[in-house]
Amino acid sequence: MFRRSLLMFGAAVATLATGALANNYLGLPPLPVPADNPITPAKVTLGDKLFHDVRFSSTGTVSCATCHDAQTGFTDGPRSVSEGIEGKTGTRNAPTVLNAAFNDSQFWDGRSPDLEDQSQHPFTNPVEMGLKDHQPIVDIVKSDPAYQKMFQEAFGVSSDQVTFAHVQKAIATFERTMVAGNSPFDQWFYGGKEDALTDQQKRGYELFIGKARCADCHTIEQTHASFTDGNFHNIGVGVNKIRDDVESLASAFLKAKRTTEEVDVEVLTNPKSSELGRFAVETNFDGLGAFKTPTLRNIELTAPYMHDGSIKTLEKVVEHYNNGGVTNPGDPVSDFLAGGIRPLNLEKQEQADLVAFMKALTSASIPKPQFAAAPAAPAKGKAKKNTSRKK
Repeated sequence: MFRRSLLMFGAAVATLATGALANNYLGLPPLPVPADNPITPAKVTLGDKLFHDVRFSSTGTVSCATCHDAQTGFTDGPRSVSEGIEGKTGTRNAPTVLNAAFNDSQFWDGRSPDLEDQSQHPFTNPVEMGLKDHQPIVDIVKSDPAYQKMFQEAFGVSSDQVTFAHVQKAIATFERTMVAGNSPFDQWFYGGKEDALTDQQKRGYELFIGKARCADCHTIEQTHASFTDGNFHNIGVGVNKIRDDVESLASAFLKAKRTTEEVDVEVLTNPKSSELGRFAVETNFDGLGAFKTPTLRNIELTAPYMHDGSIKTLEKVVEHYNNGGVTNPGDPVSDFLAGGIRPLNLEKQEQADLVAFMKALTSASIPKPQFAAAPAAPAKGKAKKNTSRKK
């Protein structure tokens, strides 16, 4: 167990963040930016517009923001799994874009190494945006006067010089600026503001780094906290669905030697293949049923939880871990469960304290994209539909 540091986290802010970004940066690590894709305001604005453009789907109805909506923590909650063109559903819960810039890899199984690579796949996945290839996107941006000007400002290229690689870089740059720190936890742990957390949340913190062992994977450092180790673990969610099929599924993947694009389609369209987790990417048996540790930052905003959206509340998440990787008492323990998962023996009050602490990881301010659609006003004379997220 390490002691709480009262050091101000200023180095990353001073060197990498300015303006509004700096105000929201407390507690975050240095922002990784590729040398060949520096952040500029023009590129961020262009990426924002591309991220919200529904014309880049086969039906003209789905954009990146459809599944990563700023109104729901850049996810598509309360849906368990994402919904794409024509109401088609995949197999995975949409991870938040918030702080995705700090991920060592993208997607639940880590099949993309960075935001630039990740940005290309949803466009051509048959249950997401459904394009046959990326050429329609290039055709649209080349012929659109607004995009012509924006690509010139962002990359210094004329319309006939625009490539899909420019599109990828712009979207990735926009996503890279969707960062959110400065939570009550950050103000307390890094800012030295003692009253930023309640007594219950402070008890939850001690459990988090101690008895509950959450910090083993959801890491906290002295100068910053990612709340993820970036690794892949089988925590007992979903894998029991394929208990009788593991051998045949694994064998098929070993023989097929699929490309990243083929894996992308397979795991989002085949529920059984989806549960293979990291194995589908690396074909290493240590990765069977293992999924990436998600960040816990802003976790209160991004229900439901787990790679398949199968656990609806933070309370139930804590119960799952308290049961030793079993969601419902009496369910079988996964044959491939990570060695560190075991019953925690937390009392009910301790579980409540832990949930209270996780709610202290919600940032004081969430980025607001320029091109995000405003929430629709209720029709006159009709009751407003309740779309608020259950807490």
